[in-house]
Amino acid sequence: MLREITIVAEKKNLKLIDVDVPVVGGHAGITILPLLSKTKPSVSFNDEKVEQLTVRIQIAGTEVVEAKAGAGSATLSMAYAAARFVESFLRALDGDGDVYECAFVQLDPTDLPFFASRIKLGTKGVEALIPSDLSGLSEYEEKALDALKPELKPASKRELHSCRSNRKFSELS
Repeated sequence: MLREITIVAEKKNLKLIDVDVPVVGGHAGITILPLLSKTKPSVSFNDEKVEQLTVRIQIAGTEVVEAKAGAGSATLSMAYAAARFVESFLRALDGDGDVYECAFVQLDPTDLPFFASRIKLGTKGVEALIPSDLSGLSEYEEKALDALKPELKPASKRELHSCRSNRKFSELS
């Protein structure tokens, strides 16, 4: 995800390269939960601004589709995010021991089959899920996390079914 970094950097006059905002949950709407309380460098927003920024981050993809009058989506952002992830993965494969990204990963056994979370990448792929992102959340983030779960569970199942029914994907698994 890049929108949260861009939005926070703009609001706090920071360089994009210096900003890290963990995002958990899913890919659309209220299932996207930026953890503004965990932003690095540490920044502060009042409660009203946290809610406004969270909603803005959640609808940023829709804003792009609307700006393109339905003729496309945030393809450049998706391409950049993919390139960034690949670069991070290559750094990890090369032995860099300090590589973290957010990814939509399978969680077993939990009530949510998939969940976007921070992961640590290493020479053998995903080395660890970083559960600390979910500890010490603000009250607003706790409530938003509870609210996204009922939305994310059926969405995860639909996406998994879609992947499994895709012939090329099913040949890989």
